[in-house]
Amino acid sequence: MNVKTDVLIIGSGIAALQAARLLGQQLQVQIVTKTSVDMSSSYRAQGGIATVTDPEDKTTYHIADTLTAGEYHHEKKHVEALINDGTKIIQQFLRDGLPIDREPSGEPALGLEGAHSHHRILHAGGDRTGQVFIDYLLKQLPSNVTINCYEMAYELLINTDGACIGVLTQGRHGIKRYFAHHVILASGGAGALYPCSSNYATNTGDGIALAFRAGAAISDMEFMQFHPSLLWCNGEAKGLVSEAVRGAGGIFVDAQRQPIMKGVHPQLDLAPRHVTAYTLFKKRVIGQETFIDISAIQHFEDKFPTIAKLCADNAIDIQNGLIPVAPGSHFLMGGIIADDKGRTSIPNLYAVGEVACTGVHGANRLASNSLLEGLTFGQKMAHGILQTGCKQNNFTVVYKVYKQPMPSLLTKEDLQQTMMHALGIVRNPNDMQQFTKQLPSLQSLQQVDISGLEQQDLELYMMHIVASLMVYAALTRTETRGAHIRSDKPNSEILWAQRWIIFEHGQMKVRNTLYEYHQTRRNAQAIL
Repeated sequence: MNVKTDVLIIGSGIAALQAARLLGQQLQVQIVTKTSVDMSSSYRAQGGIATVTDPEDKTTYHIADTLTAGEYHHEKKHVEALINDGTKIIQQFLRDGLPIDREPSGEPALGLEGAHSHHRILHAGGDRTGQVFIDYLLKQLPSNVTINCYEMAYELLINTDGACIGVLTQGRHGIKRYFAHHVILASGGAGALYPCSSNYATNTGDGIALAFRAGAAISDMEFMQFHPSLLWCNGEAKGLVSEAVRGAGGIFVDAQRQPIMKGVHPQLDLAPRHVTAYTLFKKRVIGQETFIDISAIQHFEDKFPTIAKLCADNAIDIQNGLIPVAPGSHFLMGGIIADDKGRTSIPNLYAVGEVACTGVHGANRLASNSLLEGLTFGQKMAHGILQTGCKQNNFTVVYKVYKQPMPSLLTKEDLQQTMMHALGIVRNPNDMQQFTKQLPSLQSLQQVDISGLEQQDLELYMMHIVASLMVYAALTRTETRGAHIRSDKPNSEILWAQRWIIFEHGQMKVRNTLYEYHQTRRNAQAIL
């Protein structure tokens, strides 16, 4: 079955819907999502949206906090665009009636989260900000936006000029070929590569694998952020306990209710996420349980209804004031290299949201900047596409002949456990080297014939591509920076400052900038 449209969007989170809302006013838009619109990381986002609304706050403060949290591994002009343009976009949403939580005076109720210098987190529905925002955007979608649920994109279509013109999907209606003038990847992150994650099990990095297979440039894959507080029950992560809980007065404690973060960092329980996650990780390694003490938060159930229900569903009695938590994978700072208008290294292919790497999150994302990113760059990308128009007239697909059989893959469970062991919060070169020996080479994975595979097998294949990108990048960056902690190199190295590890067309390069500009290939090497 063939479907032709002006714009094709893979994914249905906040970046996808923001783009569709604007593009659909003038163009035909098809959205393809692997599950349903209520199963994105955006939809389940509890924390809120970081933006400057308080007169005591400034965008320069927000920019500084973002750069500090990410340890200055940024494309600074994109950070400035995120904060300055994002502030204006949120202000317009508020004028248009976005239903946020407010003080009795009518002013926005502003929360505080880790590594922020000011109260600037907007919430909606207590801890249901993502759900409220997604529902709000869905109601604003124009009639010529079509959402196709339960379809998995598995192959980008490239024309004879090297431009992206569509995608192959597999779903309830069989194989479909979508053709479009513009193809947008907004498929989210890869947290499900780990056994303990805040992500849905479907967040397997498909968009990154699709782009890599097509030859697009990928970067920052070594930087996976671990959230310090996932609800921990019966040896499993059951969901996220938002950082906003600590912003409201919750503190990390041990089983004896002794504070954990005292003496560790000046910001205590609101330290950057790599600091808090690492501190809890060390406690748990020596067999100590870790909790958030919420006894100082009045009316907890009213302020955090989602978390209260999550606890009740898992037989956690919050009346004693303790919520058991553990660190887990949360957000991938890396992805497909894109500019602030979503443009990638492949013409007519765009990336936005967590699947993209625009240099705004650095080595460790500042809390609640992710929803802001989706809205800001989703809008900037949409405006850029509308200015460009639909000019593609070459829809002749180059179908590559893939002769490589599928190599032996790890089971999903083994891959996840090995990811946590080799690429968890703390890493060492021996474990990572051993992991590379268990994985097929990226070259062989790139040449595999995947036609005819079922969704479960496609997911596992793509997870292996993403895992390989992550381990090679983590091995190459021989330092600790942000979320990337190496036991053999516990400090950051000046030689690695402002250096990016890039994968493109089967090669790995180390560059002095995220974007090509005038870089040479002297640092390029083949990935074996």
